[in-house]
Amino acid sequence: MKSPVILTLILAASLNAQTPAPTTKPAAAPPAKPAAPKRAPTLANVAYGTHERQVMDFYKADSAKPTPLLFFIHGGGWVAGDKAGVGELEACLKAGISVVSINYRYSWQAQLAGVMPPVQWPLEDAARALQFVRSKAGEWNIDKQRIGASGGSAGACSSLYLAFHDDMADPKSSDPIARESTRLWCAAVSGAQTSLDPKQLKEWTPNSRYGGHAFGFMDPNNIRSRDTRFAEFLEKRESVLKWIKMYSPYEWVSKDDPPVYLYYSSAPGIGQEQKDPTHTSNYGVKLQEHCREIGDECELVYPGAPEVKHKNISEFLIETLKK
Repeated sequence: MKSPVILTLILAASLNAQTPAPTTKPAAAPPAKPAAPKRAPTLANVAYGTHERQVMDFYKADSAKPTPLLFFIHGGGWVAGDKAGVGELEACLKAGISVVSINYRYSWQAQLAGVMPPVQWPLEDAARALQFVRSKAGEWNIDKQRIGASGGSAGACSSLYLAFHDDMADPKSSDPIARESTRLWCAAVSGAQTSLDPKQLKEWTPNSRYGGHAFGFMDPNNIRSRDTRFAEFLEKRESVLKWIKMYSPYEWVSKDDPPVYLYYSSAPGIGQEQKDPTHTSNYGVKLQEHCREIGDECELVYPGAPEVKHKNISEFLIETLKK
């Protein structure tokens, strides 16, 4: 184990990274992190839990009536990143859509705390933050029904998890926040990992390397180890299959789910190695096929994609949330 001083330096250097740097040069650069917003939040670092990472920023749209809301979840592989880079912020505010951007506990923090699977913390934090926002609907002038999630990479995966998962509200809870719904009006995401099943990923993209850290296949004292144990993850798939079924967005798709929009920066090649296997549009192709089989609405956008109705995430969010 590394000394506390070395560990602190590594983590501090990684906090603002959209994707942790591997020890060797990556095959392709990860998507650039959105620029930090120029405007200050209406409310900053609002706590939705007791951990220092369980905070959110709220940007209030100017409106006399309750507004729709963009619920933004930052990327960074669930091991790094920050709520400061808010995608679609200005476009949504201009359209009369308020915005919340959340931080959440990292998966390596869960692993160090003995929580298994580690992905439980970032995904359950996203659900709790959404419930907290709904509990503030009156105070923040929000239409609690019209909430759309968005994010890139891991934030996109978290958004799809919320979009497809059954409602996690507990109507019998003594906690009023826990009684709030976790269902979404829509989700629009970029570079999403749509499945966390290594068997599927290997079939879709032979050089897949992402996902094992979500289930503990990582050294939590070194976030650079995030993508180094995929072979072990695949080999030991059966031992974590129950957790894959619980936390992989693909597993939760059903006919009553809200519409989703998937954006990728490169064209797919199913069964072929990809320059950026962690953000390949192969994920999107297979999710769209799955959604269509079940009867759920899923728009897929990449260079040369057919049947594109909305040219970007902002256009989809504004049209869908303002219907």
